[in-house]
Amino acid sequence: MSLVRVAVVGGGLAGMAAALAAADGGAEVVAFERRPVLGGLTTSIRHNGLFFDNGQHVFLRCCTAYRGFIDRIGATGQVFLQDRLDVPVLAPGGARASIKRSALPAPLHIAGSLGTYRHLSVRERVRLVRPALALRRLDPDDASLDNVSFGDWLADHGQNKRAVDRLWNLIALPTLNVGAGEASLGLATKVFRVGLLDRSDGGDIGWSRVPLGELHGAIAARALEAAGIETVLGSPVGAIGRAPLGAFTVSSGARSVVVDAVILATPLRVSASIGASIGSVAGAREAEALGTSPIVNVHLVLDRKVTDLPLAACVDSPVQFVFDHTVASGAKSGQCLVISLSAADSYMATGSPELVSTFFEALRELFPAARQARLVDAIVTREKAATFRAVPGTAAFRPPTNTEVPGLFLAGAWCDTGWPATMEGAVRSGQQAASQALALLSDSDTPMGDPRQLEGAGT
Repeated sequence: MSLVRVAVVGGGLAGMAAALAAADGGAEVVAFERRPVLGGLTTSIRHNGLFFDNGQHVFLRCCTAYRGFIDRIGATGQVFLQDRLDVPVLAPGGARASIKRSALPAPLHIAGSLGTYRHLSVRERVRLVRPALALRRLDPDDASLDNVSFGDWLADHGQNKRAVDRLWNLIALPTLNVGAGEASLGLATKVFRVGLLDRSDGGDIGWSRVPLGELHGAIAARALEAAGIETVLGSPVGAIGRAPLGAFTVSSGARSVVVDAVILATPLRVSASIGASIGSVAGAREAEALGTSPIVNVHLVLDRKVTDLPLAACVDSPVQFVFDHTVASGAKSGQCLVISLSAADSYMATGSPELVSTFFEALRELFPAARQARLVDAIVTREKAATFRAVPGTAAFRPPTNTEVPGLFLAGAWCDTGWPATMEGAVRSGQQAASQALALLSDSDTPMGDPRQLEGAGT
């Protein structure tokens, strides 16, 4: 068989994972990204000499595909992973509890922290046992679960609003990007089973020690180059066409290449638009049905250190999660704290000065030392379409990675991976698309297109 050539359109996590998997499988790969840098929705901006991520992205120990991707790009030393899950949970006025695991096997590993979880009454803590055991009996692959609201299911299993707000949403909001009341039971089951209940170490939390623009941008770019992948940046793909012998033409500006397979790792509507000229690709209908859910991050630079905690969840406060981003930001003094707000619909229309004022004041209620701190700088980042909306009925509209067009594949966290819209889901989709492309081409009796055709045409 002649050399297989694959084009990947999109340089986010899904696209980079697809490109590396295809190259590792022996294909010659060219990757296109419309932006001047790689990273997609996981990137950074520079403001007044410091680096701020567009969102506080974390991963769990159970995120094996994403962790493998980090290993593959040679960035294992640039991320941190907890030895054991430990999330302090703060409330205004000083009340504090923790969600942490012990050395006991699952599900006993979190029994101790839930049994002493002071943000719930003793009676409410006892009532946690029933839904926890019931979740272990649910199958995340059971399609019927996607027709049920996680909130309704929790209510049927003895959970009141206080328990949902003070415990269940601490996990549901950041992983599903919707509250438990809106969430699909199917996706919630996936999160709680894989992250907390199946293995004792599945929920250990990790994050980048460096700006995401370096981790998923510069470091990843070097890995792609080392793998022999040609990366074309700052050049959106305008069209895909047919070429002789079952091949495709991919055009970007003045550049056109002929390839044997194409992986579209762009937002769903964009993929549909690019692929429309050569066949039926999931698109506008699915995108409309999946919807979007935003994430807002409020970055506060203080003149002094106000907490030793690397992260904390919060209850009875507008703050959902707060992270210490000082080292990754490049700050040499003071402290840089990031307040991460999932399912942030209510904040999208609020001006940045108001958000900064609101959350700086909320921070002072959580950390007494912040009451003496001065706000040196602040920035608000917003991702309007950070994820699809993980509500009941979602599964039916998440397309597979293969399409009706042989040789054309999709990749993205919105694909049907069984995971919510996370970095793990994005990487899994890219790897799956690459695997399917290589398998199709290796099994095909059709001669591959000549990769030299149209190479560099128009230049």
